[in-house]
Amino acid sequence: MDSLIVAFTDPTALAALIALVVMEVVLGIDNLVFISILTNKLPEAQRPKARRIGIGLALAMRLVLLSMIAWIVSLTQPVFDLGVNGPLDMHGAPTFETEFSWRDMILIAGGLFLIWKATKEIHHNVDPHGGNDVLDKKGAVAMSFGSAIAQIILLDMIFSLDSILTAVGMTDNLAVMYIAVIVAVTVMLIAADPLANFIARNPTVVMLALGFLLMIGAVLIADGFGVHVPKGYIYAAMAFSTLVEVLNIFARRAKLRKGEG
Repeated sequence: MDSLIVAFTDPTALAALIALVVMEVVLGIDNLVFISILTNKLPEAQRPKARRIGIGLALAMRLVLLSMIAWIVSLTQPVFDLGVNGPLDMHGAPTFETEFSWRDMILIAGGLFLIWKATKEIHHNVDPHGGNDVLDKKGAVAMSFGSAIAQIILLDMIFSLDSILTAVGMTDNLAVMYIAVIVAVTVMLIAADPLANFIARNPTVVMLALGFLLMIGAVLIADGFGVHVPKGYIYAAMAFSTLVEVLNIFARRAKLRKGEG
């Protein structure tokens, strides 16, 4: 209880809470995009339920991981080393390394899964003979409810681990971590249906989102090999691409209105 009071009264703890909430919300965007793409392949009646389950599981996993904080931190300890390092950068650190911890292996596995899944969906969308893809709203259902939930659970685990390790790196106040995670997942829950509906109404956004998943998968793999790409660059690129796509959407709608006028 005391740590909870400190989180809202101590200026340093409050600043850490605000920064962590923002960071957790940004990290949650990746999770939410994946959930939106998967659930849009289900029958319309099942989509809200699947999104709620997926986001609820994301919250549960984050809270469970927070309760096992000591074990989570131990996942960053090296498990084995292949002894291969890249050339040193300007700071004297290797550009990549093959000393792997459990965290590294989980990130690499998650990155590979994301790349495989995004590549598969992109192939379905560009293959003229393909059917039952994310853009095919009139075709048969491309995925069962159970399959969608299973894939959401798998990626929730990866994103939850990344989220909690980020929280640990920003503060040692457990109450701040719990509050930030709950607030971030609440924002995800509120934004889930509008985001999924927006993606469903704008087919080109699906391809943009799949491109984001490809990039995130590559970043996860790079992180697993010790190549730390600043997340600010990643999210700046995503924000710029999204802005361009929004302008394209406005341009298409303006042409349609002009054609109807």
